[in-house]
Amino acid sequence: MKAKKKKRQDDFQKVKLKVGKKKPRADNATNTTFRSRGICLPEQLKRDTSGPTTHRQLGINELLSQLHHYSANVKHSALLGLKELLSLSPSLLEQHLSRLLSEVAAVLTDKDGNVRVAATRVLRFVAQSVPAERVAPFFPLLSAHLSCAMTHIEPGIQEDAMNVLDIFLEHYPSLLASRPAVLLTNFLELISHRQSSGGPRKAQDARGRTWTLSVHPDRSMTSQQWRLSVLLRLGNFLQAVVEERPTEEGDLSMRTEGVFGSSGKGRLTPLNLNWEKIICKKIDVKVYENSGAKPTPHSTFKLRPEVDPGGVGSEGLESAETVQSFAGTLVPLLLEVWVEACAGDCTWNTTEGAQLLTPDAMSVMFQVLSILQLLRKLPTQRENLDALDAWFRKEYLGDFKQHFMKNFPYGLRDTPKHKKKVDLKRSKQTLALPAPTVEPLALNITLCQVMVSLSQKQGPGHEADGDWLSPLRAFVRDTLGNGVKLSYRQLHMLLGTVWKMVLTQRSRAVTEELLAAVYIYYKQKNLPLQTRSLLLSFYSKLYLQEQGHAHIARSKVLCQWLASLPVQLCQLGHRNPALSAQLIVSIQAAASRGNKDLLNSLQTYVCRLYDPQDGVVVLLPAESQQRMVQLLYFLPRMPQPLLANLSGCCSAGRISAGLAASLIRILHFRSSFSGWSAGSQEAALQDVDYISFLFSTLTGFSSEHLSALQEDETTLLPSPLSPLCLYQTPLEQFTHHWDVVEEVCHCLETIGSKSQSFDILQNGIFRYLMKLEVVPDSMAAGLLRAVSRLLDLSTLPVEQVLRFLSQCCLSLLVLLVFLQQHAPMETNHKREAIWSSCVTALSSIPRLLRIVLQSMHVGDLSAEELPQLGQILSMLLQHTPLHNQLLANAVLLQELIQNLTRYSRGAPREQWLTDLLYCYSVTVAHGSSAHRGSMTLRDMY
Repeated sequence: MKAKKKKRQDDFQKVKLKVGKKKPRADNATNTTFRSRGICLPEQLKRDTSGPTTHRQLGINELLSQLHHYSANVKHSALLGLKELLSLSPSLLEQHLSRLLSEVAAVLTDKDGNVRVAATRVLRFVAQSVPAERVAPFFPLLSAHLSCAMTHIEPGIQEDAMNVLDIFLEHYPSLLASRPAVLLTNFLELISHRQSSGGPRKAQDARGRTWTLSVHPDRSMTSQQWRLSVLLRLGNFLQAVVEERPTEEGDLSMRTEGVFGSSGKGRLTPLNLNWEKIICKKIDVKVYENSGAKPTPHSTFKLRPEVDPGGVGSEGLESAETVQSFAGTLVPLLLEVWVEACAGDCTWNTTEGAQLLTPDAMSVMFQVLSILQLLRKLPTQRENLDALDAWFRKEYLGDFKQHFMKNFPYGLRDTPKHKKKVDLKRSKQTLALPAPTVEPLALNITLCQVMVSLSQKQGPGHEADGDWLSPLRAFVRDTLGNGVKLSYRQLHMLLGTVWKMVLTQRSRAVTEELLAAVYIYYKQKNLPLQTRSLLLSFYSKLYLQEQGHAHIARSKVLCQWLASLPVQLCQLGHRNPALSAQLIVSIQAAASRGNKDLLNSLQTYVCRLYDPQDGVVVLLPAESQQRMVQLLYFLPRMPQPLLANLSGCCSAGRISAGLAASLIRILHFRSSFSGWSAGSQEAALQDVDYISFLFSTLTGFSSEHLSALQEDETTLLPSPLSPLCLYQTPLEQFTHHWDVVEEVCHCLETIGSKSQSFDILQNGIFRYLMKLEVVPDSMAAGLLRAVSRLLDLSTLPVEQVLRFLSQCCLSLLVLLVFLQQHAPMETNHKREAIWSSCVTALSSIPRLLRIVLQSMHVGDLSAEELPQLGQILSMLLQHTPLHNQLLANAVLLQELIQNLTRYSRGAPREQWLTDLLYCYSVTVAHGSSAHRGSMTLRDMY
């Protein structure tokens, strides 16, 4: 025992320290006698200089990598740095767009609110800078992250997801509209939840509803405000879906742009299938409707949609069945939202103030109605829309009349404003609500359009809708008839309501009442162009419906509107070409149907419309001019003043030559010379007036203009070589008149016989043109062309007319030489037309060449005119078709050449005279080998 105790004391024996001795080291003491040196690695201290950096010297790769950091502050600063870097260097968006979108979208569900707000700002900056076609390949990923955020369990993440959805709705609505199935289900989950299958069913679930409204007390806003914000986003999303898909034309309330085949977005995707491999492997072949292409309006092939109970099928929102499935879940929820919103106004739910709503309740009701209105527009085909309207009427007409029509029309309650202490939390909640203030007028108009869409056509076997449609009709009548200021959208919705009422009620009294109210609004002054065009389009489309609807036919309001169109067109003129074109289309449609009121009004103002100086026919664009010319075919009568205006329109060059030719043909068809009549249509103009029109158009100048030319000092003065004073018309005017002359000649050839037409033309020349001293060159060439085409060998012109034609021909030949010397390239077409008219006249009109040669007095010519005469003779000698006529007048030709040789001064022979003698020798030598012509030919020429 003593040994064990002693040993135990040795184990725990205390060390005794002696004075002056050093303290022994402990067993676990650290040796601090070593020295350390720093290791410097310069490569690690270098910054990434391969691209732009922020003020913290961070590049885009470092910033994107920091988004995976566990610290919220690091991620927030990285997002701020990304926005700074992208603002300084926008080119980085193109280089790193894929990684940038994927990394930023991943933090939309971050737990920290500041990180989500910063990520939203970065996405907004990207959306403002990158177009939709560049984001399209990455949008499925963005949509997936958005769906995760919208369905997240945290209320704050759901609220921030609404801001991201606003960005996509603003900048990429088409991309969102292409993926409606998942997002619509997400909207449902934001305000409601599925009921459990077990347990007792509530009374409201009698129809098999599986969704009910949900309440989340942890939100930063009230349940009503949250539902209103969700409904606002849902309405914007449905609006994007409606605008991005084509609809059929027919209902005025629907869009008419982008009908089938016009958008060009549908494309066929070819698929190569090996049927042997498919049979051997027993692979199921999936068939998709339309193969991704846009269906035709008459497509009957449809697939049975895979519909999720209470959700949206995989095929989207194109068929009525899919919309009905989604609406069957959404509409009851909307009604519950409205009932909950108006429950707060229980103190006002009395007989006196039941129609007065608070601003919040009015906003909720407006969003509910807007969504109902958009649901109706989702189907793309007309039959689907009719089926959806019938389904809405069957399922919810009673609910809508109970909840919406009971207190119609609604007004805004005036609530007194009390001064309260500013609560920061309350102010933040108010600012977070994105719903704008709604006016009672907009709410009532939307309600009218929603309810009228549920009405059905009146007839045997159909229930009458007069009891609940009467207040709607009274509201529409009072709104349009009392001069209430309406926006374009509100007017469009009201006109769509009127359209639906007129086509469904089928009552002449209702039609006249509504159309009279619209006409009161139509007669207002200073309406915007877009509003005026909308009203014109409404009346035009409604007028086209009169054949199939007896209550629209012969409407007094429509007849009054049609009668006012010509005077409106006169007053408007060219100040607004687009609106004038719309007026012309309406006038043409009514004139083609023979509306007497319009035709009588058109007959009154026709001379103003077709004035060659200030009429709309010469002031409007080419397309409208063509419609105005076509309108002449339906005019009952064409008096002489109108024909004078039309002749001026053809000659002035204010309309194209082709359009002038069309005008002449229409007048020819309306005359008695056309040889056929369209139905019971009689000749609209007298024969004398028609012939006068052709002669005036052939001359190309009015009598006033010709009288003014007689005093013009810029004309080519007469000379011994040029017997007439020629007025040189501009090249463009000459070309236009030459094309018109061809059409006039064609019409003159079809009037009876050629001899009668030539007699008419000859009398006109003898009576009106021979007294002129100044003649336009275009008119002289046109007369020679017309006489050449109408003259028959059995008919000889009068001597005076023949002399006048010879003067025109010789003066034109002198002008031709003048143009060839001074403007050989600019007037090429004009010179060809003049030469063609002269040689055709000289070869076809008897004795014309002889008179022209006789009028060439060499002795009276000056030294400058001798070369011109020599060039004229050389050109005639070089023209082969004139050789026989020249040989018949060889004596005169020989005498002219001898006189030219005698009177030409100078020892060396000039070039023009050498060329003339050579041409003469060739022509005479060619003619001497054959007979010099028979006696008949000599007598004729």
